[in-house]
Amino acid sequence: MKEGFLIGGGLICAGLMLELSVGPVVWETFAWPANGVVLAGFLAIIAIIFLLRNKIYACRFIGTYQAAIPTLVYAVVLTIIMGLTRQTVNGTWLNNMLAFWPFVLIYVYMAVILGVVILKQVKMWAAANFSLFTLHFSLLSHLGLFLAMTTATLGNADMQRLKMITTVGESEWRALTQEGAVREMPLAIELKQFIMETYDDGSPKRFASEIQVLTKSGKSIQTTVDVNKPVEVDGWKIYQYGYDTQMGAKSQISILELVSDPWLPLVYTGIYMMLAGAVCMFILGGRRKRV
Repeated sequence: MKEGFLIGGGLICAGLMLELSVGPVVWETFAWPANGVVLAGFLAIIAIIFLLRNKIYACRFIGTYQAAIPTLVYAVVLTIIMGLTRQTVNGTWLNNMLAFWPFVLIYVYMAVILGVVILKQVKMWAAANFSLFTLHFSLLSHLGLFLAMTTATLGNADMQRLKMITTVGESEWRALTQEGAVREMPLAIELKQFIMETYDDGSPKRFASEIQVLTKSGKSIQTTVDVNKPVEVDGWKIYQYGYDTQMGAKSQISILELVSDPWLPLVYTGIYMMLAGAVCMFILGGRRKRV
């Protein structure tokens, strides 16, 4: 355990030095295809560590609970700090934990440990000549967690979140990035009507936008976007974001948020695998106790 805590502490110190010398992690540099190459290299490193576990002590140590538990403690503490501090895209240190080197290094190390543990479980499963239908629920959960962690992290570079200001009767192809840059979109949106319902005191009860979406492939879709009820078109989710607050119900503009996250299905797959593993643990564990 002491070694595990020392390694975790060393990673945090190394992360702090990187933060001071090169600044926060710039995830944009890992956009596709760079993140695909990084993922392939990361999997290769895990495989090499697993193959050398019987020859090198450090490789053998990575797959033990003495390495996993201290790393999990560090990860939990850093995650709690992230939850207690306001996170902003351009924040520094604790205010932008996803780009904070100590946070990133701890989670990368945890993913390496998880990957080695998965390979150990796969080897045990194969050696026991189990059928596919008897895949142990813990392996399923570990695979799901590994998939969710890696794809959510690397896929972050490909996620796009933009704002589009639409006007009644006009088609808009342009949107603004979080940095304020103008970007031409692969779809155009025309605001047909802005809808607002109010309470008796005049405060907004509901606001939505009737829009027509036109894609470059020629597809035309007429739909309504409500708050928390996005519309998905060609991989883009369109959210109702805002309007002209001075005009209120008479607003002639509607601000929409367009989000693209191509890695999200893989993240959801990992989450579903973890849930399936938990359900199996609950059902099979209960049956074994009764037996």
